[in-house]
Amino acid sequence: MSEAGQGGWRPGGTRHVLLAVHTGREDIVELARSSAARLARAGITVRVLEDEAKDLGIEGAEVVAPDAEAARGAEIVMVFGGDGTFLRAAELARYSHAALMGVNLGRVGFLAETEPEAVEETLTAIERCEYSVEKRLAVEVDVIDAGGAVVGGTWALNEVSVEKAQRSRVLDVVISVDGRPLTSFGCDGVLFATPTGSTAYAFSAGGPVVWPDVEAMLLVPTNAHALFARPLVTSPDAVLSVSIPPDGNRARVSADGRRAFDVPEGGRVDVRRAARPVRIARVHPATFGDRLVAKFGLPVRGFREVRRHDPGHELTPSRNVLARDVVSLPPAPGRGPAREEVRGGSADPDA
Repeated sequence: MSEAGQGGWRPGGTRHVLLAVHTGREDIVELARSSAARLARAGITVRVLEDEAKDLGIEGAEVVAPDAEAARGAEIVMVFGGDGTFLRAAELARYSHAALMGVNLGRVGFLAETEPEAVEETLTAIERCEYSVEKRLAVEVDVIDAGGAVVGGTWALNEVSVEKAQRSRVLDVVISVDGRPLTSFGCDGVLFATPTGSTAYAFSAGGPVVWPDVEAMLLVPTNAHALFARPLVTSPDAVLSVSIPPDGNRARVSADGRRAFDVPEGGRVDVRRAARPVRIARVHPATFGDRLVAKFGLPVRGFREVRRHDPGHELTPSRNVLARDVVSLPPAPGRGPAREEVRGGSADPDA
């Protein structure tokens, strides 16, 4: 689902962009500084987080506390870093109308909109409000004790993981959908993922890749001791539950790998669609398929075509801003001028 850009900004009002930066690398800091300077020249107020302000040293920036009010009234939360930085920024943007826009400076950066080489185009799009906003399904989590009382809760953009607390023991679980028991088994854990998170932890655990505009929730067991323990794709309006028998192993809940809770003995974890989606800004017209090819380095030629020296017909000569290198190839006999082959994004070892 998408909508036109302009976020929380309205014509005639002051525009604000909040920066969320991985300040542990000087190259990232320098790119954030130069981007902030350009936004300021365009009349856009730049905000920086209180715990990052000293490292960034951006003169004239508005310093805000890293809490739920940080992105209030901002149009964009611009993220400089990898997926970890993006997920941290999502916590700030969640309760505002701001849209997240990421510049990938990590290893994969699947959530990011662009690579550093195309950041000037991205800044131009922000200045001109030439971007669209995707609404991504998020999930809310309730941790419930044996007596039925809610004792904890959180949310996630990617996934919620219910995992065993003791590595030496198997976690016994009962899976329910909409309050009805479905199956039970022993396992290392259970993942509840969104389509956005289908290419993250859930993908590594053997779950399906789900296009982000598909509204659904995923349930992916990890290392289950059962015949019927396949990944499930359910309605976005379903309530997915995992119950932990009181005589079983203890469990912990982790949301996006950032927020964790213990599950009480004999407790239950309920996962449902969040009332508020997460908004992600897009500038470049790359499809989700393009993103998969670029981020995972997928082969786009058939096995017979690999033996040839020219790209297969599946490849398009257009530039892919998600890829870090574009290679010109010599013309093949009888095939006209040279073409460009877009290769998958190279991994940055310093995420």
